[in-house]
Amino acid sequence: MAKEKILLAYSGGLDTSIIIPWLLEHYDCEVIAMAGEVGIGVDEAFLKQKALNCGASACFVEDIAEEFITDYIYPTMKAGAVYEGKYLLGTSFARPVIAKRMVEVARREGCTTIAHGCTGKGNDQVRFELTVKALAPELKIIAPWRLWDIKSRDEEIDYANERNIPVPVTKKDNYSMDENLWHLSHEGMDLEDPANEPKYESILKLMVSPEMAPDEATYVELSFEKGIPVAVDGKKMTPVPMLKYLNEVAAKNGVGIVDMVENRLVGMKSRGVYETPGGTVMYAAHRELELLTLDRDTLHYKDLIAQRFAELVYFGQWFHPLREALSAFVDTTQQTVTGSVRLKLYKGNCMPAGSTSPFSLYDEAIATFAEDDVYDQKDATGFINCFGLPLKVVANMKKKNGLL
Repeated sequence: MAKEKILLAYSGGLDTSIIIPWLLEHYDCEVIAMAGEVGIGVDEAFLKQKALNCGASACFVEDIAEEFITDYIYPTMKAGAVYEGKYLLGTSFARPVIAKRMVEVARREGCTTIAHGCTGKGNDQVRFELTVKALAPELKIIAPWRLWDIKSRDEEIDYANERNIPVPVTKKDNYSMDENLWHLSHEGMDLEDPANEPKYESILKLMVSPEMAPDEATYVELSFEKGIPVAVDGKKMTPVPMLKYLNEVAAKNGVGIVDMVENRLVGMKSRGVYETPGGTVMYAAHRELELLTLDRDTLHYKDLIAQRFAELVYFGQWFHPLREALSAFVDTTQQTVTGSVRLKLYKGNCMPAGSTSPFSLYDEAIATFAEDDVYDQKDATGFINCFGLPLKVVANMKKKNGLL
């Protein structure tokens, strides 16, 4: 009887490095590793060799960086989705693009099962598995963290050392990190106490702290077409080079650090530090352009659905019909979100410095404080009387009944 083929979501980190031998020890199987290259520039030869050394029969490194940006980041940014007002969803929308490619590779290689290294306490297990359920309900799923006897990352390190598996962390430097082209997250160790200020001098990997940023501001201009960024400082750029460039510029200015305690889907609160330099700039520019080009009712309603959109992404429901429907609504709102926004980056701050659009709804002739012959201020009297009539009726009732 042929051995079962298991496709493992592989990163070369601590968790997935030890999962390969663990699967081989506990199942009559062949393990195929798959790494999703989400724009961080992995050493493909090294990663493949490490997977083979750990016992995998093959390792595939799939370049999904551009798909990640165009099909996941852009729709989320256009929605203005930010989880709990701070988190730009860097890990959240990376998981479905990786899992989608895993489904494709699993079918190509004849795998019957998908495995991942997500813990039973985290959100990522949900994101991976909901994607598999949505796209390939016939595939089985193995989540070793929910099955094995290993209780901590320190025990994982011991397990790896016993099997001579090199891992990129030590017990003294054991932050849990996830990196892609959009962000780098940090959890664990001293961050588990919300009272501790993050040790930015040792934590930050992509960027400098605001204190170490230059004493002079940097200006950057982003141009959009229908809500999609297409140029920086007047230069047309494709998605991957553009995000890399914005990461570099924002990182040098200490822009994009988030320290937050968030509500995980599984019920607990967790504390993390996120580095999202280019993404912070992109979101800020997009918002400024929407403020210029969207009418009030559309903008305000869009803000209402942004929170729900963020929850769907955070909860791993990328392929849920509601997310797809909300994206259809968002795309309709973006038809006039075209123009350019200039931003000023200075010591951790990202400030608007001017915006233009052929679809601008700002009319200086109407808005001016100077003398004009466009807006008749007397019209405001009737408007206020009609708009305030319900309040006046309620007030009269209260007065009549001694409540006012």
